[in-house]
Amino acid sequence: MHNRRTGSRRTAGFHPPPEDGRYRRDELGSSSEPDRHRSKFKKGDQIIEKDIRINEQIRSQTVRLIDADGKQVGIISNREALRLSEERGLDLVEVSPTANPPVCKIMDFGKYRYQLQMKERESKKKLHLNKIKEVRFRPHIGEHDLHMKVNAARRFLGEGCKVKITLMFRGREMAHQETGTELVQKILEKLADVGVPEKNPIQEGRTIVTYLTAK
Repeated sequence: MHNRRTGSRRTAGFHPPPEDGRYRRDELGSSSEPDRHRSKFKKGDQIIEKDIRINEQIRSQTVRLIDADGKQVGIISNREALRLSEERGLDLVEVSPTANPPVCKIMDFGKYRYQLQMKERESKKKLHLNKIKEVRFRPHIGEHDLHMKVNAARRFLGEGCKVKITLMFRGREMAHQETGTELVQKILEKLADVGVPEKNPIQEGRTIVTYLTAK
């Protein structure tokens, strides 16, 4: 059950509201200054915390209100905004606390928190797409090393990164460039289920280079 006074939920993630469409207030004792609701999102090993005030946690005496349909209601008292949110069976959420007065919106808070989580995941995905991970090979690489490097490229693609495949020639290896070309094709075949070449491999001096993007 959602507690409107403390902003806490017994279970994590998005859950539909009760049958009446409203998260109920519970009388859990007095508190001189309730904490903000903390919505946590994982990013690697870090936790991103977003502080969001809802309902009675909103301290400003007046707010600029947006109703559930996105209509600008204007500047009204906090008490009146809470009354309107109760009439709709929804929550009053402070969406812009730094504005003067703060901007609040009438909405389903559980759904709003879920949408924030989805935006965070999309931002993380786009961040990975901007990263390029390079994996280097040699023409006469052993099967074990080949397997390890291909798995590394597979892991990077799974994380949403772009992968640069670089095959390097040294000394007399330049006399047998077909060996390197065949190896690059073999690598691409091994990664075909998770990556797509941006274009055909090209030779740049003593290297053959190609780029893979995640499927």
